Amino acid sequence: MTIKNFDSEDNNRKFELPGAKPHYNPDRYGQVDHIFLDLTLDIPNQSFTGTCTITLTPVRSGIKQLILDAVDLNINSVFIKEVSQPFDYDKETLTINLLQPTQEDAITISINYGVENPQRGLYFIAPDEHYPDKPTQVWTQGEDEDSRFWFPCFDYPGQLATSEIKVKVPNNFMAISNGKLISQETLGEETVYHWLQEQIHPTYLMTLAVGEFSEIKDQWKDIPVNYYVEKGKEEEAKLSMGKTPQMIDYFSSKFGYDYPFPKYAQACVSDFIFGGMENTSTTLLTDRCLLDEKAVKDKTFTESLVAHELAHQWFGDLVVIKHWSHAWIKEGMASYSEVFWTENEYGKDDAAYYLLNEARSYLDEDSSRYRRPIVTNVYREAIELYDRHLYEKGACVYHMIRGILGEELFDKAIHKFVNDNAHKTVETVDLLRAIETATGYNLLFLFDQYVFRGGHPDYKISYSWDNDNNLAKLTVTQTQAKEEDGNIKDIFDLKIPIGFGYEKSPIKIFTLRLHEKQQTFYFPLETQADYISFDVNNYFLKTVKLEYPLAELKAQLKYDPDPVSRTYAAIAIGKKGNLEAIKSLEEALTNDPFWGIRLEAAKQLGKIGLDQAGEALVKGLEDEDQKVRRTVIQSLGRIKNDHCYQTLKTALKTEEKSYYCEAAIASSLGSILSGSLKEKTPEVIDLLKKVLETRSGWNEVVRSGAITGLSKLKTNGDAVDVIMEYTKLGIPQALRLAAIRALGTISTGQTPDKLEEILDSLEAISQETFFLTQVAVSTALGQMETPKAINILQGLADSTPDGRVKRRAEEAIKKVRKKLGSDKGIQGLRDEIEKLKQENQELQSRLSNLEAKNSELT
Repeated sequence: MTIKNFDSEDNNRKFELPGAKPHYNPDRYGQVDHIFLDLTLDIPNQSFTGTCTITLTPVRSGIKQLILDAVDLNINSVFIKEVSQPFDYDKETLTINLLQPTQEDAITISINYGVENPQRGLYFIAPDEHYPDKPTQVWTQGEDEDSRFWFPCFDYPGQLATSEIKVKVPNNFMAISNGKLISQETLGEETVYHWLQEQIHPTYLMTLAVGEFSEIKDQWKDIPVNYYVEKGKEEEAKLSMGKTPQMIDYFSSKFGYDYPFPKYAQACVSDFIFGGMENTSTTLLTDRCLLDEKAVKDKTFTESLVAHELAHQWFGDLVVIKHWSHAWIKEGMASYSEVFWTENEYGKDDAAYYLLNEARSYLDEDSSRYRRPIVTNVYREAIELYDRHLYEKGACVYHMIRGILGEELFDKAIHKFVNDNAHKTVETVDLLRAIETATGYNLLFLFDQYVFRGGHPDYKISYSWDNDNNLAKLTVTQTQAKEEDGNIKDIFDLKIPIGFGYEKSPIKIFTLRLHEKQQTFYFPLETQADYISFDVNNYFLKTVKLEYPLAELKAQLKYDPDPVSRTYAAIAIGKKGNLEAIKSLEEALTNDPFWGIRLEAAKQLGKIGLDQAGEALVKGLEDEDQKVRRTVIQSLGRIKNDHCYQTLKTALKTEEKSYYCEAAIASSLGSILSGSLKEKTPEVIDLLKKVLETRSGWNEVVRSGAITGLSKLKTNGDAVDVIMEYTKLGIPQALRLAAIRALGTISTGQTPDKLEEILDSLEAISQETFFLTQVAVSTALGQMETPKAINILQGLADSTPDGRVKRRAEEAIKKVRKKLGSDKGIQGLRDEIEKLKQENQELQSRLSNLEAKNSELT
């Protein structure tokens, strides 16, 4: 099968990398009924031994050989009914040569094995010379195919079984796993925990977390809801996860199926490689999600993370994907559940804006990284699929389904899907069938356009009004469509509602079928509309470029009830770039009731960049919402004049309500320095050094902002020296990762000696094995403009055992090569361009003032 690449003209944006191939689930030997792990951990030596017992009902008689996934294990013996079985093991697969071929009866296979210093699957976390305060913990991570690194198994999601884990640990440790605790026995200085998962689930959702945890007990109805954190972090646990029972209640109703497992545990662990993992009944979360009272006010990702992983207990754990290519069913719904929860807790405007930013995240990946179908089985490793197409675009697909069906039928379809497929495996077609069975709607047309192929429509909409005939003219162009061999390719065929809105009367809605590259429509209206709303309620995933007169855009920004449509209007107004546009955006910044629109207005004012825009932005520093203030601060950093610089400098002393605002100020102080403001560089370096020395705060957010600010000083060697100090081992992990990435940012524009110093540092760091460190190094090197970066990246790609790091390193190599192939003179022009930009800003600001005065006189 050949997968069509809808962006074939740009090979740098192709999803399939060399070595990608179609993947399918393996042939089944039968049904795995039960998996029992009996383990003894040797925590000081970071190893363990145990027995994996698998009960299998053969699918047919006469099977002579079983092949299991088992990577880097020490296999000691294999028994069936106390009879030793011959086996072959190549460190990747365990081949059991059965002495007696299978009959119809179930067989029980006992595999005695051990693991020393596992690299994946099961992780030992311990203090060391650089991080003496790190807790001692053991935790697992199975998705996608890493369970095979800690026990032999049939490691793919299409095989479901019950499971139990019995583990022996020192008395001071607690062991948490799937299902219910059926026994806990102390034997001298050790304790044996025995957990049983009675509902079937796949191997990738089997988990174990061991640590000196503090247990905080909560509940939903009669189901225990417990939080496990490092001792001393109990209050942070309640702040971060305390809404879980309300969420369980909400999702039980939303999905039409009560929470399906005997408990729900959330354990926060150190050095976790993801944000969270939805193991059946026992979610693991990064301890970086734990909030203090000040961080809660920033409304960081934690609440959404908790909702996301909880929603997986239905979508992913209760209803299980049959193959990784269909992972969007669970990840898209878990991401869309963040929108559900936002709407339930904070209202429709917040939810609409949340989804808009989900869409933007996908659109950024589509435009800058690659384009792919959501459902594809062509990849090198399944983990490559876990991207913004899977999560955010998947969420947008669910939103489009909701828009087409309406609230009542959407809920009916989801209830049907969950109830019909509980404790079963599903593919995308099962969702389509549930929708059609429950509602009568056949949505294959939508899936064909958004799920089974890549891309989305890019709409350009122009509008004019014929006053003589009372006709509204609307021209819609699909700019993504391309002509190829006389045919138009990549057209989307959708029915989009168009609204003509009025300040004091109801909106008039027409539904248009958009199925050509360009279409023009005429609408007879009694009176001219104040504004035009494209895709009323904004259910469809798309990009929108509005080419309306300024009057209609201003009216839309002010009166359209949909915050997404108001956002599109703000963007279009920002592109006008004149004083009238600034005035309209200033009014939105200071008066719009919804924080999201105030934020968007601030963003557009920063893009205009005129001095008058800076004056308007300063008023936004008084906004009560931290997210708005943060964007105002970031935008002030784009308006490079002394007034904005002094404003930021003052704000650095006065902003105390938000970690993220403090970080934004520190970052903006670095980005604002160009042209005549470059003379402020020594002063800014001193200010940022003071931040690094005196402000830590939650998750190193503030100090990371200072590192980002320093990274903008691309020709300054002193800034490099400061950043380099924070890349050393012993620096708190979050801050160190920020500094590693910053070395790449600051590298362009440095002297050859400094560049060599940066490369030497990144090459040394690239030898470290921690996943997040390798990702940070790949990001840094991908920003550089030297062939030596390619050599380091290639070395990392060749040596890493992690497919995600390998892919990031290879993509970074492409970026560097592309930069090296561009105009060789660009480096020397950078300073001159920045100087011209500032001079142009000053001239444009004066010109706008003169035009405004002239307008008043005439």
